[in-house]
Amino acid sequence: MNFDEAFEKLIGHEGVLSDNKADKGGLTKFGISQRAYPSVDIRALTLDDAKRIYYIDYWMKCKCELLPTSLRFHIFDAAVNSGVNRSILWLQEAVKVKQDGIIGPLTIAAAQTLDGDKLAMKYNGTRLMFMTELDGWRVFSRGWARRIAENLML
Repeated sequence: MNFDEAFEKLIGHEGVLSDNKADKGGLTKFGISQRAYPSVDIRALTLDDAKRIYYIDYWMKCKCELLPTSLRFHIFDAAVNSGVNRSILWLQEAVKVKQDGIIGPLTIAAAQTLDGDKLAMKYNGTRLMFMTELDGWRVFSRGWARRIAENLML
């Protein structure tokens, strides 16, 4: 899966404009939050602007192109939903390498040696278990669980 394909799938999870008081991100459009991007005019954000942000700040930082094809979208989606660092930590836990939040040669090599489909399942299980412990689980659990379930049905 390449970035354009991943973006098309991802944007299906992200609403157009929201300002849910229970969401710590605040005003959000296309999944880009005011909290994460305080200098961006969220209301004026275009889909192309969001796509550029996703490519530079999520896809590239997670080095998705270097990961097994069947894992790329899962890492990307988790980075958008929970942060790049957290996404990488889950990957490192799944591939059993030192968890430092840096996706370097050891993490990439470990991911490439494992069965990509099995790794995607393990990764999403790790992700979901983590999310059940978050304070926001009571409010957002249905949406978070559905998002992961839909990702597994790709």
